[in-house]
Amino acid sequence: MILHSIKISEAIILSGGFGTRLREVINDIPKPMAPINNIPFLEYLVRYLKHFGTRKIVFSTGHLSHKISDYFGGEFEGVSIAYSHEESPLGTGGGIRLALEKCEDKEVLVMNGDSFFDIDLHNYYHLHQLSGSSCSLAVRKVEDASRYGTIQLKEDGKIISFNEKNGKNEVGLINAGVYIINRELYLNNTLARLNFSIEKDFYEKLASHFNIFGFEMQGYFIDIGIPEDYNKAQHDFKGFKY
Repeated sequence: MILHSIKISEAIILSGGFGTRLREVINDIPKPMAPINNIPFLEYLVRYLKHFGTRKIVFSTGHLSHKISDYFGGEFEGVSIAYSHEESPLGTGGGIRLALEKCEDKEVLVMNGDSFFDIDLHNYYHLHQLSGSSCSLAVRKVEDASRYGTIQLKEDGKIISFNEKNGKNEVGLINAGVYIINRELYLNNTLARLNFSIEKDFYEKLASHFNIFGFEMQGYFIDIGIPEDYNKAQHDFKGFKY
């Protein structure tokens, strides 16, 4: 039985993307603020997190960060909002580390600000706890993994390896960009104010030293980073349920 009272109350949303591939669609706002049916993509993510009991969100910002802070302020729909601003790009890993300094809980949820994976976060956290995982990744099987790196798992979900994207149109398990991170472990095993990748420089290097699990989950997934999927989201999000 899944105990829905078990939840993570703090979340980080990586919101510093430049939106290079969306320049023909947006050019004066951060990619996660791209409008989907006249509502910023980030607002959908905030609504989703609020549904699952998140009480505090830290936006990890960079490019045109004021566009995000002007919109969300210090509180949005009852959720406390904080900001972790990168003066210079820190990569996914460095951005998360800086944002974790504004968090207090033992475990923190981390999401990409330009993608959405519709999973039950209570169930995800339940699996994380049952496995004894130090850090967890939500992974999803896709028919065409050419845009992504892929992940290999043991039967129990422990990660065996991360594979570079190879451009091949083939089925694979991908990192869907939703993490549960042990705050202390992450801060103790990374360096401050350094530009690094969470995938290459944290998960891959530490997978053999710590219990890092991937949980294959079903659910709607979209990455708005290319115009085709950005346009697809305009249709799909008309039925957004959160």
